[in-house]
Amino acid sequence: MRIFLGCVGRLKAGPEQELCSDYLARAGALGPGLGLTGFHLTEVEEKNKSAGLKEREAAKLLAAIPETALIVAMDERGSAMGSEKFANWIGQERDSGTADMAFLIGGADGLSPQIRERAAKTLAFGPQTWPHMLARVMLTEQLYRAVTILAGHPYHRP
Repeated sequence: MRIFLGCVGRLKAGPEQELCSDYLARAGALGPGLGLTGFHLTEVEEKNKSAGLKEREAAKLLAAIPETALIVAMDERGSAMGSEKFANWIGQERDSGTADMAFLIGGADGLSPQIRERAAKTLAFGPQTWPHMLARVMLTEQLYRAVTILAGHPYHRP
């Protein structure tokens, strides 16, 4: 199963970008032995901040992922999921034949209703509102943690 991350906004060089790159590289190194064949990050940006911004961002996010991908909306209105449950859910989707899974993170104004309605699952990192750039770091770390849990690696210590 391939994992896609579609994110609004571009990370500038700095600690957030370094962390995301590191966690995705680590997940990518462990993933193939677990049937997780790739971790792909796509950044989209909409320069025109006029009306309809979230809809234009949604169109770009959807264009950046496989058409048949199982969509996971990262949204503060979603449900929280512990790391082990998250890992097991990814493993179940992989085992059930899901070929592509896409985690989508909106911009400063969040995701459009179109994305949330199309999503198979909506997840949140708790009830707080997080900056979308920090949410990206948190998601990449949780994906790496999920891979290590599935691999039986000692990174995750409950």
